[in-house]
Amino acid sequence: MSRYRLFLLAAVAFLANSFPVGAASAPAKLVIAYAAMSPRVAPLWAAQERGFFTKNGINAELVFVRGAPTLLAALSSGDMHFGLTGGTAVLGAAVAGFDLKILAVLTNQVTLDLVARPGIKSVEELRGKRFGTAAIGGTLWMSAILGLERLGLDVNRDDIRFLAIGDAAVLSQALEDGRVDAALVDMVFSRRLHDKGFPILAELGKYNIPISSLGVVARSSYIQQNSQVTENLMSALLEGIAFVHAPGNKPATLQLLQRRLRVSPSEAEEGFKDMALGLDRKPYPSLEGLRNIQRLMKIRNPKVENTKVEELVDDRILRKLDESGFIDRLYNASPAH
Repeated sequence: MSRYRLFLLAAVAFLANSFPVGAASAPAKLVIAYAAMSPRVAPLWAAQERGFFTKNGINAELVFVRGAPTLLAALSSGDMHFGLTGGTAVLGAAVAGFDLKILAVLTNQVTLDLVARPGIKSVEELRGKRFGTAAIGGTLWMSAILGLERLGLDVNRDDIRFLAIGDAAVLSQALEDGRVDAALVDMVFSRRLHDKGFPILAELGKYNIPISSLGVVARSSYIQQNSQVTENLMSALLEGIAFVHAPGNKPATLQLLQRRLRVSPSEAEEGFKDMALGLDRKPYPSLEGLRNIQRLMKIRNPKVENTKVEELVDDRILRKLDESGFIDRLYNASPAH
């Protein structure tokens, strides 16, 4: 009997060591925050609703956070694991000694529309006017400055006064209420305003202005300690990007936008165009876009100039997936998922 018991114990020990701990455990629970209510968040929503997170072993909780500072605080405390936010937040965090890394950037250019109140008919008439934005120093604010630069205006010389109002939905309401004279908003909101008589002075997506707009970020220590989980997250998000880009999935994507943004079918159609315009199929971070942010940030914080923007990027997992052929296979698959 003793020999039998020893045999059983040895067998149990062998089986226990033959299977990795957690092999049959529940999916990794991840809290993912996003700081913009925009059509370009669609891949994240699609990854959740179409089961791409579950497929890649992730139980994802998506949380909308108003403002990058709140998102950064949540990442810093460990309450959230990944965030979708602009390069401005990452640069600001770097100066403050917080080691965030950019894993991917979904949109590397300014794709917003410049909308003004009725009565303003040209960009030149914005001199001396009130310009609404989300936060002074934030990515939307920088997009506005870069856009106005391309259109020939200088915010200091031309006395353009920025007012921190809120996100695109809040800015749209501020325009309607007359609290601001102009603002940058997503196409889904600009078309709604245009139908109400608000002129669209410029579609900045046509100008190819580099900026690191909506990126996937996480703490460097978390990425290092959870490389497989991070790779699984990136795989799911890339599947989400491929899904919303696939022509056969357009009806489902339109319904997704309509539901998540709480807009009409025609407004969802405009949001789809906006998303398709700026959403990169292979979301490598643009160093040129980060340098544009750095140039504007150092006006308010000279310490930013000492930051090496290339050190803020960790695209090793994205590159690994790309070089393995994973991304290309997503687009070579059937048009609908």
